[in-house]
Amino acid sequence: MSTVLGFDVYGTLVDPFGMEKQLVARFGEHGPAICALWRQKQLEYSFRRGLMRRYEDFNACTMRALEFAAKAYQVELSAAAHQQLLTDYLNLPAFPDVLPALETLKESGFRLLAFSNGVEESLRTLLGNAGVLSCFDGVVSVDDIKTFKPDPEVYTYLVNRGGRTREDTWLVSSNPFDVIGAKAAHVRAVWVRRNSGAQFDPWEFEPDVVIGSLLELTTGLKT
Repeated sequence: MSTVLGFDVYGTLVDPFGMEKQLVARFGEHGPAICALWRQKQLEYSFRRGLMRRYEDFNACTMRALEFAAKAYQVELSAAAHQQLLTDYLNLPAFPDVLPALETLKESGFRLLAFSNGVEESLRTLLGNAGVLSCFDGVVSVDDIKTFKPDPEVYTYLVNRGGRTREDTWLVSSNPFDVIGAKAAHVRAVWVRRNSGAQFDPWEFEPDVVIGSLLELTTGLKT
């Protein structure tokens, strides 16, 4: 039976900071800072919702995070502009290594799943627009179980949806909190260290494998 690779989406497959161009065009010099704060608050809101057991889906977290970022920099954001930015968010670019790596892994016999906090419909649109949806055997969304990474239940759900054992299931993520969450749930994990200056959190858990590009997966894992 083939090994399952569950790929985080935001930050691993597609670049959330691909929104900088649109934000600079709309808000000028504040664009990069708004982009960074938007991403920070998007994650923070999902963490809070998970801990509070007050679930609201990732689309809502993304929407509220954008509202906060605009207010924080005191920029005007009309309802139409707000909706346009959320629509643009479904067109985030894939990192250059993603498509060739996924195609090689699929040809090698791995079972590939997109695994994300995002809502499945939005994920399918996003991955389709990025040109990589067809590489996946399925899309696994936490929305199905109404909680967020790094809740241990999320990683158990990945294992169950993949139809393999924990030993035959890997998380692949650029987000240290996600890798730590998987390891805490006894799922093996690859940290994609896209930024060579990035530091892994000093927790009791460490990634099983560290790579700088998804292309390194094509030679580093066995089916």
